[in-house]
Amino acid sequence: MVLNAQSSFDNPLSPDEDSGGYLAGQFLIAGPGMNDDRFKNTVIYMCVHDQEQAMGIIINRPKDDLSLSEMLGNLEIHGDVTHEDNIVLYGGPVEQNRGFVLHSRDYFDPETSLPLSKSLALSTSKNILKSLVKDNAPKSAVLALGYAGWHAGQLETEIMQNGWFTAPADEALIFSTDHDNKWKQALAKLGITPELLSAEAGNA
Repeated sequence: MVLNAQSSFDNPLSPDEDSGGYLAGQFLIAGPGMNDDRFKNTVIYMCVHDQEQAMGIIINRPKDDLSLSEMLGNLEIHGDVTHEDNIVLYGGPVEQNRGFVLHSRDYFDPETSLPLSKSLALSTSKNILKSLVKDNAPKSAVLALGYAGWHAGQLETEIMQNGWFTAPADEALIFSTDHDNKWKQALAKLGITPELLSAEAGNA
């Protein structure tokens, strides 16, 4: 697993900046037009979205065979996890050997953390992993392997084809361990049920 000291994503939207229609800081929720099995029934927290690129972390695909404490042990980071010993997530199909920690901003390293909102950040250096067994650990954190990425215009096309719904992000849902129900809960925020989607798909 490779943990680079610097994020690969330059020029993210500032959390205090007008989004201009971009989706950074929101949820993508797989819709009836999602034909890619890698993203079926997924909920993605969008970290970066601008005119050149889009990047997010799938928050409801646990890697059932790998816990946070096991991953830290594999990286020779020793000690008990300060807060919850969560299951490691499958963050997406891109760079699956690389770790991304989505966490609360009570931990923030100006050199290696990417601000996502006033309360969330994304870190990729080994320092964030070391912090998870120390007193300065973020109160909320999930470790994901890989991410979901799109080139310019690609995500917009998928949304127009009913591949995705969009909704305001819910931090409680991001850090919830009820992964089996996250997709349903995210849809509910839009007043949509899986049964409704099935009916619409059947009439398509």
